[in-house]
Amino acid sequence: MNIGIIGAGQVAQAFARKAIGAGHTVVLSSRRGPDKLAALVDDLGPLANAVTPEDAVENPMVLLAVPWPGVDAALGSLPTWHGQILIDATNGFEDGGLVDFGDGSSSEMVASLTPGARVVKAMNSLFMTNFELDPTSGDFRRVMFVSGDDSAAKTEVADLFESFGFAPIDLGTLRQGGRIQAVGAPLAGHDFFLPWPAPRSFPAFNGER
Repeated sequence: MNIGIIGAGQVAQAFARKAIGAGHTVVLSSRRGPDKLAALVDDLGPLANAVTPEDAVENPMVLLAVPWPGVDAALGSLPTWHGQILIDATNGFEDGGLVDFGDGSSSEMVASLTPGARVVKAMNSLFMTNFELDPTSGDFRRVMFVSGDDSAAKTEVADLFESFGFAPIDLGTLRQGGRIQAVGAPLAGHDFFLPWPAPRSFPAFNGER
């Protein structure tokens, strides 16, 4: 799979290494331009390339990996989305505190800025030091939570993280699941493992019948 990445910091690089390790190709982008990423893509190897953000979002799956204060600027100048999956790895954290989204969630805000994209919340609840580790431990796999309003998009993202070696768990919608896994919420920062193979959803936990 070809995956675009908006951002080139720690989260973007950690994701790129996992994706490349699973045989996917990645294109990283930065507001500074592709030339500034030459050393990074050389280090990542032949499955990585550097492009403009406009080119990155033309891939069928795109990772948003920028600090929250940069989200508006990163998304504001991009072309119209036309059904690409956008993995939102951001956390609503700026100026030393949490952003108040009222009854909504940060990923719903991202979705409002990217009409036409199919947004899936993922990757934000793990510390990168844990994400970068081997996600398997004997018969157990590290959990990766996913949330979204498009079931097919969630399945594709879950499949992707399963290809990395994680145990994907569906938390429901962007509002419901996104709030549970967001920074400051009950699941944020915890490092969970499940015996593998594991189900992808737990209906009672998700409020389903």
